Amino acid sequence: MRVSGVLYERTVSFKREEAMRDARRCWWAESDPLYHAYHDEEWGRPLTDDHRLYEKLVLEGFQAGLSWLTILRKRPRFRAVFAAFDPEIVARFGARDVRRLLADRGIVRHRGKIEAAIENARRVLAVQREFGSFAAYVWGFAPDAGAGAGPASRAQIPSETAASRALARDLKARGFRFVGPTTVYAFMQAMGLVNDHLRGCPARRAAAAARARLRPAHGGTSHSRARPLSSWNG
Repeated sequence: MRVSGVLYERTVSFKREEAMRDARRCWWAESDPLYHAYHDEEWGRPLTDDHRLYEKLVLEGFQAGLSWLTILRKRPRFRAVFAAFDPEIVARFGARDVRRLLADRGIVRHRGKIEAAIENARRVLAVQREFGSFAAYVWGFAPDAGAGAGPASRAQIPSETAASRALARDLKARGFRFVGPTTVYAFMQAMGLVNDHLRGCPARRAAAAARARLRPAHGGTSHSRARPLSSWNG
């Protein structure tokens, strides 16, 4: 009976701690289980995989005028019809592929966004040729991670920043489409270039730890020029 009692107390304690963690989760993640998983496992975790970075940039463009939950629900189909967001494959899409995508009810059927996704794949390839990878280019616009406690509320989270405006401006100059500063800031938040998890959110600590492992070997950041891939640890 004593062992059972200890186990019961530990179970109650674990559930209490779990509830406390959930209570501190960022406000936007509370409305749907899909949001829960995305928030806890993906959002704000720094990525250097070019396919994932291209995917997120494209999906942020598709989100314009819609909720991110809508895009998350459609993401598996997006991945299927966009060749797992391999820019080398998508860059070869032509008029027949555009017609195929416009007829697919599982994605957002918007001609301008579909054509932008294809053109952006071609632009990603150009960036890779210049910088070695899309990640090396994108992370060149990441602001210093800093040591602050983070935003205390949603009111302290901006919709765009000087860094997102600089990246958006440079992307547009390179021929990318659907890359306004607000869209680009959402991309930066999701990909871990900035950490906008609320103060006290457990995911903030996890994202910060992952970002620390990507700290450049040589100090300094730039909002106007990408650092070469060789300057990154990890």
